[in-house]
Amino acid sequence: MALADQVLEVHAADGSTLASYPVSTALNGAGEQDGSGCTPRGEHFIRARIGDGQPLNMVFRGRRPTGEIYTDELAQAYPGRDWILSRILWLCGREWGRNRGPGVDTFRRFIYIHGTPDTEPMGIPMSHGCIRMRNNDVAELFDRVPTGMRVEIQ
Repeated sequence: MALADQVLEVHAADGSTLASYPVSTALNGAGEQDGSGCTPRGEHFIRARIGDGQPLNMVFRGRRPTGEIYTDELAQAYPGRDWILSRILWLCGREWGRNRGPGVDTFRRFIYIHGTPDTEPMGIPMSHGCIRMRNNDVAELFDRVPTGMRVEIQ
């Protein structure tokens, strides 16, 4: 995934592109420091897949489904909430001292690929560090990728 392009691509072993999705990464840009609100770069892997079988627009808090389905009315009731919807692919860094370990750990920063309200723009950095996707797109991606799959963020 190239942060400058705001596009997530899925590649086959031969390097061919299998799928391409518009995304929204961190408003604060690229960076690995805890508390930075930045999207971490480098080599990662999918450590956990959360939300299998949940309906689209299911709201997650603390990586658990709340039973709420996102609506405009729910958004108005909780205007400050950073919505994590539909599916979560929790990332873990592979590079010690860069995106794994004290002060820079992607997993402990709770960096996910996740769904967001469909009213949120894609192609524009707006997140708090995560990689946001359209709900249909993240559900499709979720069904394509296994735990342990390599994720490169450039």
